[in-house]
Amino acid sequence: MDAEGLSADELFCFLKAKRKEDYSYSNILSSMCTSPHPVAVEAHNLFMETNLGDPGLFPGTADLEDRLIRWFADLYNEPSAGGCTTSGGTESNIQVLRFCKKTKNVENPNIIVPASAHFSFEKACGMMDIEMRIAPVDEEFRMRTDAAGELIDKNTCCIIGVAGTTEYGVTDPIPALGKIAGQEGIHLHVDAAFGGYVLPFIENAPAFDFSVPEVGSISVDPHKMGMSTIPSGVLMVRDEKVFCNLLVETPYLTTKQAYSLTGTRPGASVAAAYAVMAYMGRRGMKALVSGCMENTRRVIEGMEAFGVQRRVTPDVNVATFEHVSVPSPWIVSYTRRGDLRIVCMPHVNRDVVEAFLSDFGESHVPDIN
Repeated sequence: MDAEGLSADELFCFLKAKRKEDYSYSNILSSMCTSPHPVAVEAHNLFMETNLGDPGLFPGTADLEDRLIRWFADLYNEPSAGGCTTSGGTESNIQVLRFCKKTKNVENPNIIVPASAHFSFEKACGMMDIEMRIAPVDEEFRMRTDAAGELIDKNTCCIIGVAGTTEYGVTDPIPALGKIAGQEGIHLHVDAAFGGYVLPFIENAPAFDFSVPEVGSISVDPHKMGMSTIPSGVLMVRDEKVFCNLLVETPYLTTKQAYSLTGTRPGASVAAAYAVMAYMGRRGMKALVSGCMENTRRVIEGMEAFGVQRRVTPDVNVATFEHVSVPSPWIVSYTRRGDLRIVCMPHVNRDVVEAFLSDFGESHVPDIN
């Protein structure tokens, strides 16, 4: 740090130069985040200094959090469900394993996850000394329920199912996992960080929410398809009593107990998430999701016209294909198996899709073997 600070002009000249080094979303086809909705940005700025870690000081912001939770409870078909906001899916998943471990209260706890599970579970298990047992997936990359059942023992404290997997965009058989969880008396958590903002707005989507009686908790990220500001997550629970296992004393705050993982919790992203929900409504979200799914179908159709076969038909707006390179300036990603992965977020609109397919077609040399 210099003895003398920079002038505002010097500082922002430097910051703007750094920002220009970042990639533009207009060419990013690999991200599950997107440009935040304008109402999210405005709401975020309005609530910039609020702290939900001390909610008694910010009752208006706390009310927005409660309204957001009530909205998700309704969306996920359990009006009495509770929940809290988090920084995103990783924190939500950590919180789930925290209360599952304490509830089970065994010496050597384990959880069952699909091979497609997000890497946050590996982090969480390492932090809490929980064994992570990995169930294989089938040819469509969905968790094999028979294999999951075989991994359960007396120390299993949680089964994880995924709704809209990060790599292939498919949903695990949640009702079948629910039957296993119910029979064994084990908590069933659904990681719907991505799919939780997509599946409710699709006709005949796979069941994943509290309409499946055994589902005990669901994580979802507004900063993904919810177009909120980063970071923003929500953890929904069927029974809020599970949070009692996480309570700690907070004697000098306006509330005397807290169960959140973080102390200071930004209210700005909560206000942003609420703003998008209130502005869009169900009709707006359904139209948004419909557009993203249509663009996903167009990408699949276009790539297959070039002889590049889809790897799987997705449940959400994630398209995967056999390994193939794409031309600059397009930014894609590849799964751990090496398959090409494209996520059709709101910024990947029809014009972007057509531009990508045109560039790919001009550069692609088909395999004649």
